[in-house]
Amino acid sequence: MPEWDPEVEVDAERARQLIEGQFPELRGASIAQFAAGWDNVVFVVDERWAFRFPRRAIAVPGVGREIEVLGRLAGHLPLPIPRPTWVGAPDGEYPWPWFGAPLLPGVELAEARLPDGDRRAAGEAIGVFLRALHAPRVARLVGGSLPIDPNRRADMALRVPLARRRISDVAEAGLWTPSSAVGSLLDEASALPTPPRTTVLHGDLHMRHVLIDDGSVSGVIDWGDVCIGDPSVDLSIAYGSFTGAARAGFLDAYGPIDGLTELRARVIAAFLGAALLSYAADQGLALLEDEARRSLDRAAA
Repeated sequence: MPEWDPEVEVDAERARQLIEGQFPELRGASIAQFAAGWDNVVFVVDERWAFRFPRRAIAVPGVGREIEVLGRLAGHLPLPIPRPTWVGAPDGEYPWPWFGAPLLPGVELAEARLPDGDRRAAGEAIGVFLRALHAPRVARLVGGSLPIDPNRRADMALRVPLARRRISDVAEAGLWTPSSAVGSLLDEASALPTPPRTTVLHGDLHMRHVLIDDGSVSGVIDWGDVCIGDPSVDLSIAYGSFTGAARAGFLDAYGPIDGLTELRARVIAAFLGAALLSYAADQGLALLEDEARRSLDRAAA
């Protein structure tokens, strides 16, 4: 069974029962499935609220952290993020917490069909956003309520072998052909020590979690991995989603990145690209598959 298969199914009828049962003021509102990922499914209610339900147990602690910290973070960041407004409790046969937030406009970067040459504005916007998120004042604001990098994304002793495995999977499936540069990248990173972990991170910032509306970044979503860790975890998006002038714009906006941070970020970008490529191919998501393949090319270049 693929690792992204749900452990608990939430369809529109179950979502309606939960929402109307706990929030009577939303009875009779329209409801439609909006998106689904590995860990959560999202429904749009009344064409203005995005309700997010975990569908795997591994996502539940992250949803709790989103409920706890996103409202406090939002006022300190230059791009919209979800603000939990309706906080639901486990009910009947559905065992986990869930929440609704104002619906942010746009589509995933993975689905925006935005050519690399037209991504400079998006790169700059994400660079400014991460500079604000990674600022010490944000760590002072919410850091005490967040775990230390529970996924060990920046720990190359773990991440390099996982990246090798993911890349081998997509190569064996004929989805992508790694160049010699990929092996060199992973070999070079394998000896890196675990970095200090002091920064508030989105924790899973990639092509599916950045929204694009009319060519501009309109929001950053899916904060289930928000934590304290090394900036390379979030900076991976600079190497997976941007190249050329767009990456230069990102780096100009964010600030200098040292060589070891870049190396870690490229490995994380390669890992994410390969994981998303496998998922997209399995789920028949053609746009995501294409963007994931291109993200691997960017990370390895």
